[in-house]
Amino acid sequence: MTDFKQNALKELSDQARFAPLARRQEQMARAERLLNEIDSARVYPYQFVCFRLTDYRSDAHPDLLTSGADLKHDLALFVARVERSLPPLPIELAAEPMLTLEEVSKQFNVSTKTVSRWRMQGLIARRVIRSGRKHLGFPQSSVETFAAGHRDQVERGARFSHLTDAEKDEIVISARRLAAAGNTLTEVSKTIAGKLSRSAEAVRYTIKNFDRAHPDHAVFPNSNGPLDAVSKQLIFTAFQEGKPVQLIAKRFGRTPSSMYRVINEVRAERLVREPVDYIYNAEFDDPVRSDLILGSMPHEEDFFSKVKSMRPPKDVEAHMAYLYERPLLSREQEAHVFRKMNYLKHKLHQFKQGIDPARARVQDLQTIEDLQNQIKDVRDLLIECNQRLVHNLATKHLQPGQNLDELKSDANVSLMRAVEKFDYGRGFKFSTYATWAIMKNFARSIPDENTQRSRYMTGTDELFESRADVRTDEQEVLAAADAARARVNRLLQYLDPRTREVIKMRTGLDGSEEMTLEQIGQHFGITKERVRQINVRGMKQLRERAAQENVELP
Repeated sequence: MTDFKQNALKELSDQARFAPLARRQEQMARAERLLNEIDSARVYPYQFVCFRLTDYRSDAHPDLLTSGADLKHDLALFVARVERSLPPLPIELAAEPMLTLEEVSKQFNVSTKTVSRWRMQGLIARRVIRSGRKHLGFPQSSVETFAAGHRDQVERGARFSHLTDAEKDEIVISARRLAAAGNTLTEVSKTIAGKLSRSAEAVRYTIKNFDRAHPDHAVFPNSNGPLDAVSKQLIFTAFQEGKPVQLIAKRFGRTPSSMYRVINEVRAERLVREPVDYIYNAEFDDPVRSDLILGSMPHEEDFFSKVKSMRPPKDVEAHMAYLYERPLLSREQEAHVFRKMNYLKHKLHQFKQGIDPARARVQDLQTIEDLQNQIKDVRDLLIECNQRLVHNLATKHLQPGQNLDELKSDANVSLMRAVEKFDYGRGFKFSTYATWAIMKNFARSIPDENTQRSRYMTGTDELFESRADVRTDEQEVLAAADAARARVNRLLQYLDPRTREVIKMRTGLDGSEEMTLEQIGQHFGITKERVRQINVRGMKQLRERAAQENVELP
């Protein structure tokens, strides 16, 4: 389905999908009734539409007018989006007889694709469970109403000329000859469609149906049947590695569009099935507080002005400079950030519940990834602002023979867990909760480490452990290099993924050898001149960002 004509209706559908179940069902029924009443030749104000759908007289968009044709399109999308957020209904529990997609197609002598297109004109559909599988079900009354109101359209679809047996035989013979010459199914379908003045989709279906019916004599034997889970994972991995979809499709004997569907399915499976762990608060269910929760934290401008002006003390070693990149959060700021992080997780959890991985759209997956990125940014801010707490606690618990960096790494793991589990609604400071979490971990891990060390330590080991390491020059150089690399990697997060990867490959920032423009171009399937342009643009963006944050690049 295409996107909304009016963004206001899209916003309404987003609100409806997160409403309680009974409210969603009510608004969808209202939208269906309104869809059958709309006159394509008239113009409708948004506030009228909003009232009909929600029973609420909104002050938003007072001057917005929508043509009847556009409103029908948007209402059909509204119904489809809200319906996908509802759990499928067992067909036995339906209030009236339900027809399947195939039954409607047979009743009106049209293709299933034609029936699917009718949904955009107002044919109502429901997701139902029949014999343990999900299907599209069409209420009998909805089918009759649509047929009565769109008589000409239904009769025109039934009169459409179907392929004769002679034409089907000609298609198969031509397809076999073209396939032997090395052409793909898509290329063969387009070529034959041009000769017979038929749609490429009709030709492709004819070839696919023949291959399914005659597997021993199939024109494209490798493209029959569904792909198994291993093949889907291989396709997704190849796509992530930057291989062109056309090459992947040729390797598996499929069309590029089918490859995109597989990639989208695997991506959706990973995103939707990943659990969301968060601390729930009753205020998350109040839509009025949404803007406040997602808004700027108290005194945000002062906080980021401090970030730009912060400098480590002169006597601080280079590898400790990261401790002074973020100021401490006040109690109000801390509560706001924790509330925002958990509210974003709450929205993500609700959004995932309304998505079927097998039918997820690209826009839905992008919404999930956007929410995940927002959650990551907020979580990273909390972790960065508490690095001095980690350093102080690790220093206090440092014992002879222990490595401070390893102790801090262990403490950071506890800090990350504490960020995920902290309940801001109880009114305590996070530093108190995090301190106990880190000390509890130290109380368990330090004795275990000492026991392990004493069990295997020799006299020579004890001598080395007791002597101070005075080799500071090399350590300081390496620490300075690590700090510089950390600064650059943090700035790289502001670039788009492809530009970031190009710069890493070109400079060897990821630890690998530097790659030439031509090598990078082959990896992404673009010219080396395009790689050079991306690299120049990315470096310019890095310098501008570094100047804004007053960060010195190496």
